[in-house]
Amino acid sequence: MHRYNFWRSRKMTVGRLIETPACVAEGAQWLAAQDHRFADALMLTGPLPLRRNPDGFAQLLSAIVSQQVSVASANAIWARIQQAKLAGPRKILWASDDDLRAAGLSRQKIRYARALAEARIDFNALRHKATSDVIAELTQVSGIGVWTAEIYAMFSLGRADVFAPGDLALQEAARMLFDLGDRPTEKALRQMAEAWSPWRSVAARLLWAYYHVAKDREGIR
Repeated sequence: MHRYNFWRSRKMTVGRLIETPACVAEGAQWLAAQDHRFADALMLTGPLPLRRNPDGFAQLLSAIVSQQVSVASANAIWARIQQAKLAGPRKILWASDDDLRAAGLSRQKIRYARALAEARIDFNALRHKATSDVIAELTQVSGIGVWTAEIYAMFSLGRADVFAPGDLALQEAARMLFDLGDRPTEKALRQMAEAWSPWRSVAARLLWAYYHVAKDREGIR
């Protein structure tokens, strides 16, 4: 009985998880039924990707590496970090600044990487915490903002009902899809997204997919 209550309590705390393409399809179908504009977008995008990432230290370190650099640069730096076997917390703490600079990290990102390593986050425990608590804990670490924490909850923890309204592509996609006069602010988009609960993570996937399709149709790169 205690075990049943534990798992029931955990499910209520964590909420629905996105674990398979069928989960994404279920969420997309729900959104399309709620708003014809989502249905229209889904006709353009086709089936949405699962987009599940591993969780843990390396995933957040990779997010730090990717900040304010191109995708190509981030991939190159991450490849050097992996080649140098610096993707673990102890490796980061033991490495010299010269070692980390040689892998491509700037002075600021070295500081962020060390802060993440020193935080000693219990990543297994994060799997069982409410999304709001996950975001609160992660954003205590220098270099991890709300957007990064929300993306981690969405793709590494598979939370079905989290959104990232600070994302510029999501803001622009919402402007186009809902025919808004201006790109919505982070606050405004967060409020809009409340109507897409309990599938806000799927709404984000759909808006990202729609953004790429719409921009390609406009000839914008």
